[in-house]
Amino acid sequence: INVDALVKLRGELKDFAKERHVKLSYMPFFIKAASLALLEFPGLNATTDDKLENVIHKASHNICLAMDTPGGLVVPNIKNCEQRSIFEIAQEITRLMEAGKRQQIGREDLVGGTFTLSNIGAIGGTYASPVIFPPQVAIGAIGKIERLPRFDRHDNVIAANVIKVSWCADHRVVDGATMARFSNRWKFYLEHPSAMLAQLK
Repeated sequence: INVDALVKLRGELKDFAKERHVKLSYMPFFIKAASLALLEFPGLNATTDDKLENVIHKASHNICLAMDTPGGLVVPNIKNCEQRSIFEIAQEITRLMEAGKRQQIGREDLVGGTFTLSNIGAIGGTYASPVIFPPQVAIGAIGKIERLPRFDRHDNVIAANVIKVSWCADHRVVDGATMARFSNRWKFYLEHPSAMLAQLK
C-alpha cells in the first residue's frame, strides 16, 4: 500500500496534535480506516460461539491491537472506534501503551474485542502470518513503512512510502473475496486519507 499521502497528512497534523497533548502515530489512521471499512463489511466485525453454531455481528467496532509489554503479549481493545476521531483513538492507544508498560491493563480493556490489527512494523517486521484471536473471525498484521522504488504513471522510477499487510480470516465464516474487498477498501482509505477524514462524524 502506497502511504505517501498518509505520511504527508500525519506530518501536517503532528504539531496540531502535540498542542492537544496527543501522540500521533500511524496506528490511529490504520484503526480508523479499518473501522470505516468494517461499516461496509460488517461480517468481519463478528464473533462465533465455541461450536460455531452462531455468528454474531457486532455493532461496536472494538478494535484490538496486539501490544508487546514487559509481561508479554497482550491484546487490549479500543472500544467504539466507529464513534471516535483519529485523535481520540490516538489518546486511547497512548493510555493503553502506558498501562501496558506498567502491566496494569484492566480486564475491561481486554474483553469485548471484535476485530484485531497487529502492528508488526513497530519492531521492524514486514510480513507475518497472523493467527485469529478467538472468538473473532479476522485479523490483520501491518508491516513497517519502507521507502521503496515504484513506477509513477509516466513509468518513471520514484521513491514511495510503502507498507505491506497480511490478513487472516476464518473461512468457515468469511470467504476470501470478502476479505480481499475489505482489504481494498482499507487500502483506499490509507491511500486517500482525505476520503477517510471526510466521513468522520
